Amino acid sequence: MSVNRRNFLKYGGAAAVGTVMAPSIVKSQETFNWRMTTSWPSGFPFFQSGPGSATDFAKRVEEMSGGRIRIRVYGAGELIPAFDGFDAVSRGQQVQLNHACSYYWAGESFAAQYFTTVPFGMTFQGFNAWLAHGGGYELWKETYEPYNLIPLAVGCTGAQPVGWFREPVTSVADFRGLNIRMPGLAGDVYNAIGANARLLPGGEIFSALERGAIDAAEWVGPYLDRALGLHNAAKHYYSSGWHEPSTTTEVIVNKDAYESLPSDLQAVLHNAAAACNITSHTWLEAQNGEALDDLVNNHGVTFETLPDDVIRALFEATRDILATEADKDPLVKRINDSFWEFKKKHDGWQINSEAVFANTISRYGQGMI
Repeated sequence: MSVNRRNFLKYGGAAAVGTVMAPSIVKSQETFNWRMTTSWPSGFPFFQSGPGSATDFAKRVEEMSGGRIRIRVYGAGELIPAFDGFDAVSRGQQVQLNHACSYYWAGESFAAQYFTTVPFGMTFQGFNAWLAHGGGYELWKETYEPYNLIPLAVGCTGAQPVGWFREPVTSVADFRGLNIRMPGLAGDVYNAIGANARLLPGGEIFSALERGAIDAAEWVGPYLDRALGLHNAAKHYYSSGWHEPSTTTEVIVNKDAYESLPSDLQAVLHNAAAACNITSHTWLEAQNGEALDDLVNNHGVTFETLPDDVIRALFEATRDILATEADKDPLVKRINDSFWEFKKKHDGWQINSEAVFANTISRYGQGMI
């Protein structure tokens, strides 16, 4: 080998390799300053602040990325209105992320609603198993692909009570003409049995219920409903969880912004979301028992289940609506089939495990200590 060739490899060659490597090195050191809007007022518990919330997600992303991604969180109305996040992130001009629930986007895509919750569907365990291991997440990404969005499951409330009613419910006839705050598929179901379902942001529910603009409302569950003061506007609290057995919150990411990240920062987003998903659910599970006891024992709230004829009517309406929508849209049909086929398999285990245990403790183990 000539001296000149050795010198080239020693000096020129090294420079050439450095030139090739430089873009990836620069990329790994690049920082990203993003904006995330939400559907929740600033400081709103569980969704906007606290364990597993929008601000918790932003904090985890910054810490896990070593400060390479910084996310500024905006409450509803601070940058855009509460329900404009989908369009804003889709455009990606001003906002890179939004924290909300996918059933708020029913006007954009009927299919989107499946990825928050499905009436008479799966609880936290089954729903997350479907997303992670049953093809659900792939279908979610496909649903959002035309909108230039990447979805992340970032929180879960678990099963929710039916909600608060100003007057007691005795039969399905009580829903005729009833004005009720209810988003998503469950709102369509209520409309099918004669009610008037309305979508209101969380920050507007109490005032609407208190002044009689609506006759009934659902929010989340005992802890967050108490924080919203709904027990001061209505005293009849109903359970069953038919409408939202596992309500999942999402972060949507503008796809172009997502793809601008190196792979390790993309992984940070996914792992921060997964941490918030389990953290939010376990935190709320830890709060609801005490809150329900307080509502019933100290605030004059009655906590009951809906009459059988109401549940039957709601089930039949749910079945008919989903079948009709699946016939209209091949994507909805594939999602619907995937969801219910997975649920059937999962039910076979859940009915013979958790359901058996729940029945056992209701007879023997409740209040043992």
